[in-house]
Amino acid sequence: MTSHEWGRVDSDGTVYVRTADGERSVGQYPEGTPEEALAFYTERYAALAFEVELLEKRINSGVMSPEEAAESVKTVAGQVEGANAVGDLASLTGRLDALAPVIATQREARKAEKAAKQAEAKAAKEKVVAEAEKIAEGSDWRGGANRLRDLLDQWKKIPRIDRAGDDALWRRFSTARTTYTRRRKAHFAEVNEQREGARVIKERLAKEAEALADSTEWGPTAGRYRDLMKQWKAAGPAPKDVDDALWKRFRGAQDAFFGARDAENAKLDEEFAANAEVKEALLLEAEALLPSLEGEGADLEAAKRAFRDIADRWDENGEHYTATAEDAAYGIFELEGDPEHGNIVAQINSSWTVRVNRDELVEFHVDGTHGSAVVGLFGAKIQHRNATPKPVWNPDLADDHDYDADWAAVPTNDVFQNGFRQQWEEFLESYVLGTDYAFDLLSGARGVLLAEAGLESSREGRKVELPALSLD
Repeated sequence: MTSHEWGRVDSDGTVYVRTADGERSVGQYPEGTPEEALAFYTERYAALAFEVELLEKRINSGVMSPEEAAESVKTVAGQVEGANAVGDLASLTGRLDALAPVIATQREARKAEKAAKQAEAKAAKEKVVAEAEKIAEGSDWRGGANRLRDLLDQWKKIPRIDRAGDDALWRRFSTARTTYTRRRKAHFAEVNEQREGARVIKERLAKEAEALADSTEWGPTAGRYRDLMKQWKAAGPAPKDVDDALWKRFRGAQDAFFGARDAENAKLDEEFAANAEVKEALLLEAEALLPSLEGEGADLEAAKRAFRDIADRWDENGEHYTATAEDAAYGIFELEGDPEHGNIVAQINSSWTVRVNRDELVEFHVDGTHGSAVVGLFGAKIQHRNATPKPVWNPDLADDHDYDADWAAVPTNDVFQNGFRQQWEEFLESYVLGTDYAFDLLSGARGVLLAEAGLESSREGRKVELPALSLD
């Protein structure tokens, strides 16, 4: 019999291993010597010991998950228990048992690490959701869309958390994106509608600007261009593909008009320079008369005649003319009213010779029995008789009443052309269509009669009755 610390071989080649519970047969090795038999089964033990050692290293290094480690320990323990090998099998079992606390510690550590990562992932996703919801409430329609795409990419890179929590956060994120997209689409739809409206307005403004380009009414037309420019700015942007083209048309018409006006002003400047030379000569002539006023034999009457001659007005070309006309008219009219209130008595004043405080170059001021009105070529304002101020005049105190505020501007519902042009267009349109024109031959005759009556009234200093006119 051959003996070993942890086993023996009997005479028939049976190999035994010693355990705490006694000997146990592990097999037979009849073909070899007892030494070879023991060596065979001790090598088996060495193989088991190596596997246990390798498992210890892997578990202690943390390369295995706790679940994988526990399963491996269970497998190896099954191999050690009842193994057909000669060696200290109990020590291998003890070493395997000693791995259980290590695995438990690792399991808790992994659990804590997982919880920390879950909390970190949840916080990251909540941050993404909060930013998305803030964007959804805002109005950054270009940067917001790009940022939401970036946030979606961030979401995809963040690990999943528990299913319920992950689904809830995703619903909030998805709702924010949907809300923003809908509001963005509605915004740009409104912008497109506004731009389409601006296109219609700017097309009208460009057309009117082009129609005014050849005008020689420098003052009113320049004022109208200023109004058109205000309307252009107030209209806002049109679609990009037409806005630049419309602006080119609008600006080109302006440049054409103001270029022509500047050329005309340059011509006038030349004429004014020539007039200045004439006036310089007149001043020298007048200064030459001063010595004739001195001395006892001075002919004062002749000097007066000479000065009156010099004081005569000269036109722009230096040609003498005599001012004999008074370009002012004042009239009192009885205007046809309505059955309830009767006719209206109105006073109409018009003057080019008085520098009045007016809003337009030409205005008609009508004072009637039921109120007043001031009408120009492009605007009108009215004052009802109930709004007529009745201040108490005190010569010791300044009158701080705002009389302009007592007038109400009549709103303009449409763009009106020059009144003369408008009437001509209406006449031509009526002629082409063959319709009755409101201002017929009798209207013109009444206008001539009114002018003649005005002159007669001015000459004789009395009221002049206007007879009714007819074709009969």
